[in-house]
Amino acid sequence: MSAPDSPGNEPRRSRRRAAAPREQDASPRNRTAATRERAASRDRGLPPQERGLVLQRSWQHLGIDAAVLTLLLGMGVLGFHNVFAGEPRYLVAGFGGIMAGLGLALACAWYRLGLLATATAGLLTYVLLGSAFAAPTQAIAGVVPSLESLRTVLTGFIFAWKDILTVAAPVGVNGGMLVVPFLGSLAAALLAGTLAWRLKTPYWAILPVTAMFILGIAFGTNAPTLPLLRGVLLVAGAVSWLAWRRHISRTDTAHVSANPQTADAAAHRTGVLRRLGLGAGVLVLATAVTVLAGPALTAGGERKVLRDVVVPPVELYDYPSPLMDFRQFVKDKSEDTLFTVQGLPPGERVRLAALDTYDGVVYNVNPQSGGNYAPVGDAQSLGNLDGDGGNPNPNTAQMTFSIADYNGVWLPAGGQLNGVAMDGPRADEVAGSLYYNEDSETALSTRYIRPGDNYSVNVSFPAKPEDGQLAQFDFAPLNLPEPEQVPNIIGTKASELVGDETVPIEQVRQLERSLHENGFFSNGKEDEARSLSGHSASRMTTLLDAEQMIGDDEQYAVAMALMARHLGIPARVVMGFYPDPSIERTAGQPVEIKGKDVHAWVEIAFTNAGWVAFDPTPDKDNEPTPPQQQPKSTPKPQVLQPPPPPQEPAELPPDSAPEPQDAEQNEKGFWEQWGWLISAIGVATIPLVILLIPLLLIAWLKLRRRKRRAAEGLPSTRVSGGWSEVMSLATDMGASANAKATRREHASELANAFPAASGTTTALAHRADAAVFGGVEPTEVQVREYWDMVEKSLDEIGSSVGFWKRQRARFSPRSLVAEARFRLSQKFGKGVSGRSLGNAESTNRKVESPTEEQHKGVSHTWQQD
Repeated sequence: MSAPDSPGNEPRRSRRRAAAPREQDASPRNRTAATRERAASRDRGLPPQERGLVLQRSWQHLGIDAAVLTLLLGMGVLGFHNVFAGEPRYLVAGFGGIMAGLGLALACAWYRLGLLATATAGLLTYVLLGSAFAAPTQAIAGVVPSLESLRTVLTGFIFAWKDILTVAAPVGVNGGMLVVPFLGSLAAALLAGTLAWRLKTPYWAILPVTAMFILGIAFGTNAPTLPLLRGVLLVAGAVSWLAWRRHISRTDTAHVSANPQTADAAAHRTGVLRRLGLGAGVLVLATAVTVLAGPALTAGGERKVLRDVVVPPVELYDYPSPLMDFRQFVKDKSEDTLFTVQGLPPGERVRLAALDTYDGVVYNVNPQSGGNYAPVGDAQSLGNLDGDGGNPNPNTAQMTFSIADYNGVWLPAGGQLNGVAMDGPRADEVAGSLYYNEDSETALSTRYIRPGDNYSVNVSFPAKPEDGQLAQFDFAPLNLPEPEQVPNIIGTKASELVGDETVPIEQVRQLERSLHENGFFSNGKEDEARSLSGHSASRMTTLLDAEQMIGDDEQYAVAMALMARHLGIPARVVMGFYPDPSIERTAGQPVEIKGKDVHAWVEIAFTNAGWVAFDPTPDKDNEPTPPQQQPKSTPKPQVLQPPPPPQEPAELPPDSAPEPQDAEQNEKGFWEQWGWLISAIGVATIPLVILLIPLLLIAWLKLRRRKRRAAEGLPSTRVSGGWSEVMSLATDMGASANAKATRREHASELANAFPAASGTTTALAHRADAAVFGGVEPTEVQVREYWDMVEKSLDEIGSSVGFWKRQRARFSPRSLVAEARFRLSQKFGKGVSGRSLGNAESTNRKVESPTEEQHKGVSHTWQQD
C-alpha cells in the first residue's frame, strides 16, 4: 500500500524552484526583482493546476464547474420572477451578478488573494458594475455610471432589502429594486466559486447556492414560480455535480493501495457505469416521490414569505368604512356625477373596497390586513401574478377615469389591477401614495382621490363561472376574521334558509334567493317606504325580524355575508359602482357614474374559482306594500295608579368575561400557525430522505455483518471474523489487494498504508493465524480481547484519514459488494479475481464440525485444505 502523498507527486513548480540557479552575488533589491521575474516567467502559459488554484483542475473541469454553478444559482434568481412580473431586466441583473461573481472568484483563486482582498474586490465589482445591472434607468445610456446611479447603488446596499418587501409586486426596476437580485447573486456566486475552487471538498459550495435559492423564496411573492421544477433541478444538479467532483477527485489523486494495481479498463468502466446507474436511479426515484408528494403536502397550505410579515406604513384604522357613506351617495349625490369612466365593458363593475370584518356596528376592512396593502413601486405594471409566469386574462380592459365629484381614499378601479398610470397636476403625488392589496384587488391612496384627478388602469376582470361549474368546487379554506357582536337572528335565519342543503353553491343560492325574492327595496327617500340606514346589529335584527324585509344594498349584502359567515362560508362585502344594466351601450362609450349607481354585493370564495359575486338585493321596483289601516280605538280614561313600592337594587354578578384578546390568534391551532412551515420542510426533505435511504441500508448491512462476525460460530471463526472486519474497513477506505494473499502479507501492506495502525494490525494477523491454524480453540476471554484489539485497530485506521474520508468509508458498499462477489464465485465454482480486501473471510481453510473431528480422533482441531 502506498500513502496518498508520495514524494513523486511533488509539484513541478517546486522542482523548478529547486533547480533554479541561486544568485548569491546580487544585491537584495536585484534578488527580489529577479525572483519576481522568474515567478512571472514560470507562471506564464501554465495550466490552472500550476497557477494559484488550490485544487488541481483543468480548464475543462473549471468550465463544467462554472456552468453547473450558473445553473444552480440561476434557480434562485428565477424566484424573483413574480416580484418583477417577468421584467427581463431582473434576469440581466441576476445572471450578470452570477457571471461577475464566478469570474471574480476564479481570478482571486488564480492569484491566491486572501479573504480581505477577495472581499474588497467583490465590493469594488459591485460598485463598478452596479450602475449597469442594478440601476440601468439611472445610468448614462443604461451602462455608464452617473451620480444618480451611484447613489442608488450605494444606498441600495442597505435599504433595497426593505424596499423590495414593502412595495407591492411587481416592484419595477426603479429605486434600486434590482440591487437585491444583482447583489445577492454576485455575493453567492463569489462565495460558491471560492469554496469550489479553493477547498479540496466541493460540498461547502452548496451552502451559498442554497442561500440564493432561499433568498428568491423569502423575497418573492406567495405565488411561486415553477417551484417543483426549480426544486428538482436544484437537487438533481447539486447531487450530480458533487458526485462528479468526487469521481474526479478519486481518479485524479493517489489513493490507498494494498498492492501494485494492474490496468483493468473493463473493470474500471463497469464500476463507473454501476455507480452512474445507481446514482441516476436514486435521483429519478427522489424526483418522482417529490413530484407526487409535493402537491399533497402543500394542498390547502398558504405560502408565507417575508413581505407578508413586513408591515408597510399604512394604517387602516385611519380610514372609515366606505359603506358608512352608502346612503350619502344615494340621497345627497344621487344625480351628481362622481366620475366618468371610458372603456368599462358591459356587465362589469367598478370596485371600490372589499370589506371582510364586522364588529357589530360597521362592516370594514380588517385593520390587521394593513400589512397586505403594500406601496406600489411601479404603477405602470402592477402585475398579473400567477405561479406560471403570467397567462394573460382574455377579459382585460383598459379604462380611463376622470374624477368629478368623488372624494375618498379608495381608488375606483375594476378587478385585478395590471397597471395604473396617473395623470393631471397631482399625478406624482397620488402615484407615490398608492397602496395595493392583491387579495382584495383594491387600491387606496393616502393622499385621497379628489376632483380633477385623472388616471388610466389596466384591469383583468374575473371569470363568471356557471353554477354547473361551481357545483364541482368546495369553499376555499380561507382564514377570515371572525365577526363580532352578531345578533342571534342571523344564525337562526341562516339555518332556516339553507335547511338540509349540502352542496356549497346551492347553500349560497338559497341565501341569495331568499333575500332577493322575499325582501323589498327602499333607499329611505321621501317618496319611498321607511328604511333606516346603517348595518349595525340592531339594524340587522330589524331587517330580518320584521314582517316585511325592507332595505337596500347596504343591509341585504351585510345580512347575507353575516349568514354565510355563520355557516362557515368565506364571504365578504364589496362596495362599488355600476351603471343601470338595462341601458345598452358599447365598451368604448364613456359612462357617467352618479351617486345612484352605488351598489354593494357579496363575494364568496370557491376553490379553483376564486371570489364569485352574488347579489341578494331585491329589484328596485319591488317596493313594499303599505300596511292596511286599522280602525281607531277609543281609549278609556286612565285612572291614576299609585306608584309601585321601592325595590332593593338587584345584585349584578361579577364580570367574568375574559380579557379581550385577538380572536383570530386564539382560534389558530398549532397546525394553522406552523403547518405551512412543516409542509415546506417536509417537501424540501423528501429528496434528501430518498437519497439517504441507500446510505442507511448500507450502514445497517454493515452493522448486521459485524454482529454476525462477533457472535456467530466457533471461537476461531469469531477471531477470523474480527480480522475480516479490519480488512473490510481497509476495502471501504479504497484499498485493494490480491484476495489470495495471506493475513501477514495483508498486514504488511496495511502497515505501509496506515502507519498509525501498523503494530496493531500485525499483532491481529499473527493472533488470527494462531487461532485458526492452532490445535486448540481460543477461549472466550481471548476472543473478547481480540475484538478489543480489532476496535483499537479500526479507530487507528480511521484516525489516519480525514473526516469526510471516514464518512465515505462508513457508507461505502465496496466491502459488501466484494463479499457478495466472493460468495457467488464459491457458489458457482468460479475463481476469485478479487482486487479488494473485502473477501478476507476466505482463508483457504475448512472448518470441520466437532462431531466429525471426534470420529477422526481429533478434538477441536483446524485442518488446512
